[in-house]
Formats: sequence, C-alpha cells, structure tokens
Amino acid sequence: MNKKIVALLSVAAVASTMAVNVSAEEDLITVGYAQVGAESDWRTANTESFKSTFTEENGYKLIFDDAQQKQENQIKAIRNFIQQDVDYIVVAPVVETGWETVLQEAKDAGIPVILSDRMMDVADDSLYTCWVGGNFVKEGETCANWLVDKFGDEEEVNVVTIQGTIGASAQIGRTEGVDNVLKDHANFKILDQQSGEFTQAKGQEVMESFLKSYDDIDVVICENDNEAFGAIDAIKAAGKTCGPEGDICVVSFDSVKAAFEAMIAGDLNATFECNPLHGPRVAEIIQKLEAGEEVDKIQYVDEGAFDTTMDLEAILAERLY
Repeated sequence: MNKKIVALLSVAAVASTMAVNVSAEEDLITVGYAQVGAESDWRTANTESFKSTFTEENGYKLIFDDAQQKQENQIKAIRNFIQQDVDYIVVAPVVETGWETVLQEAKDAGIPVILSDRMMDVADDSLYTCWVGGNFVKEGETCANWLVDKFGDEEEVNVVTIQGTIGASAQIGRTEGVDNVLKDHANFKILDQQSGEFTQAKGQEVMESFLKSYDDIDVVICENDNEAFGAIDAIKAAGKTCGPEGDICVVSFDSVKAAFEAMIAGDLNATFECNPLHGPRVAEIIQKLEAGEEVDKIQYVDEGAFDTTMDLEAILAERLY
C-alpha cells in the first residue's frame, strides 16, 4: 500500500480515537471536591467514599483538592473549580463562616454547591444547594445521655473535653449537644475545654495539659476518635488507666475501626458514630438535580452508638471504615 495512504489512514485513526475520547469525557459529570484535609481516620474514609463513587465508570470526572485544614486553600480550590467550569462543587468546609463571597461567585457561574459533613453559616442559604452529613447536636446529646446513664445523678463527675477545630460544625454541634444534656445534671462538672484540632497528636498534648492541671478527672470527652487515641496515650504515660475498668472514662465520636479496636483492648468506653460514607448520597443528589428534581436542603446520614457492652468483634468484622 502507498506510504502516503498508510500515513493518512493512521492520522484518521488517531483523530477518530481522539474524537471518541473527547466525546466520552464530555459525557462525564465533572465534580470538584474541596476536602478539609486528612487529619483523621474518619476524613480518610470520607475521602475514599468520594473517590470510589465519583469514577469515570460511574459517569463522573472528580477533581479532588486537599485543603490541609486551611480555609484559604478551600476558597482558592473553589475558585479554581469555577474557572474549570465544573458541573458541581462539593465542599467540606474547614469552618462555618467566611464563605459568602466565593459562594456568590459559584452561584453567578451557575454551579450548584453541595456541602458535605460540615455546615456553612451564611445569611443567604440559597448560596448552596443542600447539605449532607451527621446530626452533630444529636451526637453530642447521645454521648451525654450515655454518660448520665453510666454515672447517674448522685456522685460528682469531673469532665474535661478535648474539642475539635474551633468553629467547625462538628465541634460546635457536639459541644452544644453535650451541654444541652449535662446542664440539667448538676453533678457533672466541666473542668476544662480545649481544642485538639481533631488530631491524635494535639489530643495527646491537650490531655497531658489536663492531667497536669487536674488530679480528679473522671471523664474525658474527645470530639473525634483520633483525639481519644492521643488522650489514651497521655493517660497511660501519666501512670493512670482508662476504659471500663480504668481511672478515667474515655468517650469519643466518629466510630472508625480503630475505635472498636480500642474498645476491645479495654482503653475506650464508647464511641458515637458520625458516618463518613457521603459519596453515594451526594451522587444520588446530583442525579436528582440532573433530572431536574428538587432535593431536601438538609440530609442526615444514619448513625449509631457503640460501647463495650456490645459484640464489638462481630460489628468490627462488618465495618466498612
């Protein structure tokens, strides 16, 4: 065959392949996800839920951005998503305030914004389409009611709290939920509250500080599991014990696999679930929006509570995160 004809056929084949690829990519729904960071086991599971859901096989192109716990990085990421003309923006906001300007930019560009995990405090809630996540206030109330059931109303109970990142929805809601219940039980004394920033290292640092300041701590409430792991290390290093048979009762939030292992080991008393598997729920919302359907503004995920009275080995064997 003439070499020129072969060359022309090759060029045509390449062009055809490129056209198919471009067409296939144009058919994908592009989603930009501005994630908080990777500060905890919960966050890792949350990220994986999105990455495994928003795949090309499922009809999506995911643009993922890790903000490393900085709001300014998330705002920059959202603006980059707008410039790339994505179809949807998903944000797990670092803190609740300071979002109006960039959300207005997304609205002006005609890009729906879906909030995941944490809320935003904005004067105009039409700036975002909906929110998906846990009921943080309810989680806090469930934790506090568990403590009341355990200790009763007779003995004095001294409590310290390792809070999450101050201003984050999970921190605000869990703190509020605990206060809602314990304010009606005068025997519970809140000795101190400090932020552990949702990290194990900071949780250990804060617990070390508490142990130096107070000799009579009965309970430490950790606003996520990783802070609890740090607190447990600090308690043991100080020569004290924790867990169901220990000197200090340790409770936490999120309910990742490592929390079940800590309960089985006898170090953690209870953990209150914050379900991180938001990817499928967000995909369901996007499909409804694509079909022109209305979606609920607030959408809670299902959550439970776990303690050492349960068959933890059996639960852990089926745990996805």
